[in-house]
Amino acid sequence: MGDPRKPRRKWSGPRHPWIKERILKEIDLVGRYGLKNKRELWIAETLARKFRHRARAILGLPEDLREKEFKVLVAKLAKLGIVGENASLDSILGITAEHILERRLQTIVYRKGLAKTIHEARQLVTHGHIAIGARRATSPGYLVSVDEEHLVTYAPGSPYKERLEARGVEVL
Repeated sequence: MGDPRKPRRKWSGPRHPWIKERILKEIDLVGRYGLKNKRELWIAETLARKFRHRARAILGLPEDLREKEFKVLVAKLAKLGIVGENASLDSILGITAEHILERRLQTIVYRKGLAKTIHEARQLVTHGHIAIGARRATSPGYLVSVDEEHLVTYAPGSPYKERLEARGVEVL
């Protein structure tokens, strides 16, 4: 067993680090989604790669198992909001890191209008001003499921929320 204070990496970096097109794409995604560093992008890419790999592995299964495993995978991805309920295998094989980044708490807070910029959304989350339901969330990389998306709001007792209410701004 390994040391519990040193968990395994959740990501794998690029195989060849100096490809100009990939570097430019990474810089664009880091800026567009307000990521702290490229490692957060690599985590999303690794997660997308695992979903695609699992879909390819399903193709090699016998017919009866294939249908059952495919339904389980589609249900999981639909719950996360990455694909629709009636997704095809091609749509699962087409999952990219951008699909994963769109489901991050930081992005959901920005898209709902709780923050003016994507960077402000990250700060609100890390400082504990955002809650999912009644539970305070402090991880901007948390993947928000479709069921939880409407529960994302300002945390009760948050000084940020109270300051907005004092200015007369209507808070969700």
